[in-house]
Amino acid sequence: MSWVSKTLNSTLGRKLLMALTGLFLILFLVVHLAGNLQLIIPDGGKSFNIYAETMASNPLIRIVSILNFGFILLHAVYAVILTKHNKKSRPIGYAVSKASENSSWSSRSMGILGTLILIFILVHLRGFWYELKFGEVPIATYDGVSYKDSFAIVSAAYQNIFYVIFYVVSMGILAFHLSHGFASAFQTLGINHKKYTPFIKKLGLAFAIIVPALFALIPIVMFIQGS
Repeated sequence: MSWVSKTLNSTLGRKLLMALTGLFLILFLVVHLAGNLQLIIPDGGKSFNIYAETMASNPLIRIVSILNFGFILLHAVYAVILTKHNKKSRPIGYAVSKASENSSWSSRSMGILGTLILIFILVHLRGFWYELKFGEVPIATYDGVSYKDSFAIVSAAYQNIFYVIFYVVSMGILAFHLSHGFASAFQTLGINHKKYTPFIKKLGLAFAIIVPALFALIPIVMFIQGS
């Protein structure tokens, strides 16, 4: 067995992959949020449609998108593997459990939170990515140039109050997941010191609140605008 295989199959190697893929997905969230915020610009969807067309036609972005899907799957698979490994390593629970005193609720619930986020991603992809790729998408024209009216697809989805609620709740779940995962990823990579660890934890908490909140704001604003 090569050193690569040994590393990937070791507990440390799995944790490193979880950390690296997690940080990549955190970076993706920032980029994705920057694009999605254009949905609430009051220009009838022009900014978002031009942005979406530019992103879809860029070869580099396509490669990053493929990598992103792969990292999401890899992150989920290794999360399951690590969870099973931890349970096997400690098949009999402690006589007296004080988990609430030793760790946060989000850290103890990463498995269920991650599963719920994966469900959201699958629903989200079916509702948007699949429709934009294989569905009938209207065309919008700006300055004589035609674009797929991606804004119309998103706007129609966000007029469904149940989907808006589902989206907002999912962002709440993401916030809890990030509140532990952000700092944990840095700790796994060995970036753990009394001088800067407190800053990383505060930055992670701010990120876990602000980014999901801004994501959740988008469907709420669009629902109100369309009502």
